[in-house]
Amino acid sequence: MEKTNGKEAFALSTVETGIESPGLKLTEEGINPEGSKRTEERGHSLRGGLEPPTLLRRTLQPFTRARSFCKTHAGLFKKILLSLLCLAYAAYFLAACILDFHRALALFVLTCLVLLVLVHHFLKRLFGEKLTRCLRPLENSRLKFWMKWVLAGVSLIGLILWLALDTAQRPEQLISFVGICMFIIILFACSKHHSAVSWRAVLWGLGLQFVFGILVIRTDPGFNAFRWLGEQVQIFLSYTVAGSSFVFGDVLVKDVFAFQALPIILFFGCVMSILYYLGLVQWVVQKIAWFLQITMGTTATETLAVAGNIFVGMTEAPLLIRPYLADMTLSEIHAVMTGGFATISGTVLGAFISFGIDASSLISASVMAAPSALALSKLVYPEVEESKFKNKAGVKLPRGKEKNVLEAASNGATDAVGLATNVAANLIAFLAVLAFINAALSWLGEMVDIQGLTFQVICSYVLRPMVFMMGVEWADCPMVAEMVGMKFFTNEFVAFQQLSQYKNKRLSGVEEWIKGEKQWISVRAEIITTFSLCGFANLSSIGITLGGLTSMVPHRKSDLSKVVVSALFTGACVSLISACVAGILYVPRGAETDCVSFLNMSFTNRTYETYVCCRELFQSTSLNGTYNPPSFSGPWEDKEFSAIALYNCCDLYTSAVCV
Repeated sequence: MEKTNGKEAFALSTVETGIESPGLKLTEEGINPEGSKRTEERGHSLRGGLEPPTLLRRTLQPFTRARSFCKTHAGLFKKILLSLLCLAYAAYFLAACILDFHRALALFVLTCLVLLVLVHHFLKRLFGEKLTRCLRPLENSRLKFWMKWVLAGVSLIGLILWLALDTAQRPEQLISFVGICMFIIILFACSKHHSAVSWRAVLWGLGLQFVFGILVIRTDPGFNAFRWLGEQVQIFLSYTVAGSSFVFGDVLVKDVFAFQALPIILFFGCVMSILYYLGLVQWVVQKIAWFLQITMGTTATETLAVAGNIFVGMTEAPLLIRPYLADMTLSEIHAVMTGGFATISGTVLGAFISFGIDASSLISASVMAAPSALALSKLVYPEVEESKFKNKAGVKLPRGKEKNVLEAASNGATDAVGLATNVAANLIAFLAVLAFINAALSWLGEMVDIQGLTFQVICSYVLRPMVFMMGVEWADCPMVAEMVGMKFFTNEFVAFQQLSQYKNKRLSGVEEWIKGEKQWISVRAEIITTFSLCGFANLSSIGITLGGLTSMVPHRKSDLSKVVVSALFTGACVSLISACVAGILYVPRGAETDCVSFLNMSFTNRTYETYVCCRELFQSTSLNGTYNPPSFSGPWEDKEFSAIALYNCCDLYTSAVCV
């Protein structure tokens, strides 16, 4: 075989295969690097007259046309699909409501909320600018001045008339009103700048708190709505059992506190992370912040952070305004801290509900605390600097950084692990420290013949007058004062756990007094105590708040340290004033138990209703000597089963008539 050089070999190979390299053309002189088209003869010889690109284009032409048509009419297809989905949901919604409206009540409420949001969105888009132009005449300074004073006068007269008429039958409610006045006077006396207090913010904040309290506690629709909401939250949180039972087993989940309450924190943290990723949390927070801002006249950043505290914790809420913390005034930082101390996060809310605490009271207390926190913060630390965030446009909140819902759920559960661990560690540490302090105080007390001296006993004496001014009956004051002291000096978890124990004793029918010691508190005292404990205002929270905010703005550490103690006491007073509002507004609800019919049935277990009815029977019974049967008065007179009911009650409880 003859040898060939490089050019000849490449040319021979190209002719034999019919393939040229891109950009190169085979000529008689060799290879032309400038390149040209492939020869027509080679194309015909390979594909029978059709080039490969032409054949491919003809094959894909129907698909290309279909894709182009879909792109052109994508908006129409989207509207058609959305209309079909809406029609399908409407049919499903109507069928569910017609079959059983009570069963579909939750679906009805959610649907109404979604429709309300959509209607608000469309009305704002269509008539927002027109409405703004119509309201411009109201910006006249003289008109605003007269409207402000007329509104203030009407509110004052309404409050006086309401107190006079409503407290005529229940004078003890006036004690709670005096308690509110007492706390406001104390805070004003401790104000940083008395002459600079914005009374608009103070009065609007307290007014909104009071109005919301009336809506939730006193009106039937509001009370039933929040009670229903609390029940739905309890049902929702009960799904935690499915995961915790699989991991820990049914026995541990039913009997051990750590496996009952702490998994709820993980579940709720996961859900909150998903809602934040979807933008629902930001939307609700911004609407609440907008309303508080236009009524109270506070700045956008502080209002947004306080509104966020309704849903997230005191270290998470400042993250909403992290880019603005460096430029905020001391008064605004004080408001942000006060909001964190005065409220509880949605995550630990689930844990408190798992204790058996009334869910509707916890939810309403957390919401009521937001306007009150802003009001009292502006009373204690008024604004004397020029804020950079006075514009009413507000602050935009971005969505979560996660890529999808699954990542948001995973991150939420992972982040909640730290919170659950922190809760468990604090409970172990504080309960152990409390036991040691009680042992030390008891030892010191025995040295001077004082028996049973404990931290709780000291709190029951020191804080008893303050608790009484909240509207708690004097007999219940020592126990409530103990819990308020536990909450402030140790931890709110410890206090709520103690409240849960008292409530369980009452519901299980334990006698109210055993050997001169009260075993539980009344329902009214439970509600007031729940409001007073609903907040993170305790000494350990100082370190948590400083640590969280200092990590965001390290150069303002001295400013943060300057206002944190004042914010702590202000946040504590917010919870106490909320308790006073609950004391003014609380009235017993529900029909009283018909004890005659109740005790006519056979009963062997202790319940709260059993205890109440047996107490009533004991009070209606008179002894007629040792050998004569007892006599009955009131509704028990001339009832054949009265003696049998008395015998059954004496088996469960002790009384002088049970001799």
